[in-house]
Formats: sequence, C-alpha cells, structure tokens
Amino acid sequence: MSRIGKNPIDLPEKVQVNIGASGAVTVEGPKGKLSWQLPAAISARVEDGKVQVERATDARQVRALHGLSRALVANMVAGVHTGFRKDLEIHGVGFKAAVQGQKLNLNIGKSHPVLFNIPEEVKIIVTDNTKISVEGIDKHLVGQAAADIRAYYPPEPYKGKGVRYAGEKIRRKEGKTVQ
Repeated sequence: MSRIGKNPIDLPEKVQVNIGASGAVTVEGPKGKLSWQLPAAISARVEDGKVQVERATDARQVRALHGLSRALVANMVAGVHTGFRKDLEIHGVGFKAAVQGQKLNLNIGKSHPVLFNIPEEVKIIVTDNTKISVEGIDKHLVGQAAADIRAYYPPEPYKGKGVRYAGEKIRRKEGKTVQ
C-alpha cells in the first residue's frame, strides 16, 4: 500500500467534494471551485468527512498514480479552503515591477520592459516595487507562474542580482582577481 495514498484526506468545514461515476472529482469551497479527472485504475469515495483514494491493482504504474492522485486531491482541498501563495523578491539597482491590468511589467536590466501575461486563475500583487506575491487556488498554476517570472532573470552568483523566491539563499562566487 502506498504510504501517501492510504492516508485519508480530512475535509474542512465549507468544503464539498463530489466524485462522479467516471472518476471526475469536483472540489468546491469558500475560495472557488476546482475539478480533475482521476486516472482509470484509481477510485475515490467520501465518507465521514474524509476522502479515501483507492487503487484497483498493485501494478507498478497504478501504485505510482495512487500516491499522486491522493496528493493532487489534497492540494485541491487545501486550495479551495486556504489558497496557495508564492513570494518573489527582485534584487538589483533600478529593478522593479508593476501590475498593469492583466500584465506584470518587469524592469529587470534589459533594454526593454518584460511583460508577463497573468493567468486568469492567478492574482499577482506587487509591493514596494520589488516584492511580488503570486496567489491562487491551483497549486500547480501558482508555482508555474512564479517559476516563469523567476526564469526571466534568475539570480546570478556574482552580485546576487535577479528575481528570487523569498528566503532563497544564493551561493555567491568571488570574481576574478588581477595577479
């Protein structure tokens, strides 16, 4: 039995989970609504305020999907109840960001401003021109949006300039020296 897959998912108050006959999972809560389709060999049931994910066989592929399915459903429940958030920081002289409608305008040392299209399911907040907060109910979309923003100018090891996750440590290198 999968160590992750066998654990039940506790349902908080105000969160409802509906599982269709074909394996369609719909989770609804105070922050929004998410849906996902379970793989063919995986099933789920709701009883006593808990969601239990089960598998049909012990094949290697099905065992892998068992833990994955349980984790994805748990992330859906957490997302519609509390939501997810990733914080980014911009380091560098003159580097700044601003939200303009459905676009994030990044001035990060290039000859032109970098425009990032904000997905509809994600909310981006910029404070102090250098702190970016990416929020949403879908963990995958929040993480992907944060990674895409960071990819425009990853932190470099010599001066530490660039876009980094809040609290991320950058190993600094010593520059060349004249002999």
